[in-house]
Amino acid sequence: MQRETDHEMGGLPRFDDKRELRKYVRSLKGRYSARELEELSVAVVERLLAHPRIVAAGSVMMYYSLPDEVCTHTAVDRLLSAGKRVYLPAVTSETEMELRCYESAADLQEGSFKIKEPVGRPFTAFSEIEIAVIPGMAFDVSGNRLGRGKGYYDRFLSRIPQAYRLGVCFPFQLLPSIPAEENDVRMDEVLC
Repeated sequence: MQRETDHEMGGLPRFDDKRELRKYVRSLKGRYSARELEELSVAVVERLLAHPRIVAAGSVMMYYSLPDEVCTHTAVDRLLSAGKRVYLPAVTSETEMELRCYESAADLQEGSFKIKEPVGRPFTAFSEIEIAVIPGMAFDVSGNRLGRGKGYYDRFLSRIPQAYRLGVCFPFQLLPSIPAEENDVRMDEVLC
C-alpha cells in the first residue's frame, strides 16, 4: 500500500491560504480507502503508545478520532488499561471545548461534528495533564498545525501550557511548511 504523494516527490504546491491547504489535504486523504487509513493508523498508534513521554505520563489528553484521522479508539483503551488517566475533549459551544474523563467506550455519545465524546462532568485540574495528543489536518516540520478551522484546540491548549504537545498524523499530512498565525499553537513534536 505504498503511495507517493505529491509532496513526498517534492511537488507540493505552495499554499498561503489555509482553506486551500485544507482542501488539498482532504484530496490526499481521499486517495486512501477507510481500510487503508485504518492500516496506516496501526503503525502510528504503536509508535505513539511506545513514546517515552506517553509511557511516563500518568495523565494524557487524547482525542477520539474521526474516520479520516489516525484512529485512536484502541489507543485510548490501551492507555486506560495501562493505568493512565485519559481525558477527551467535548465541544460545548461554537468556540469552546472542555475535557472529560474517559472511562470506557460505553460512556461515549455522539457530540458536535459527529465526534464521539465522553459524558460526565468536566475535568478542570489542567495542571495534571502531562501530555496532549492532538490531531490536525496537517502539520509541518517546525511543529505548526493546521486544524479544521474552528480554533478549538488552539484556544484550549493555551490553558495547559505545561503539557507536552504531540501532534499525530499520517505521513502524507506532514508537510514542509504550512501557513501559521500568531494565535496558532505550535506542537512540541509531530509523530507520523
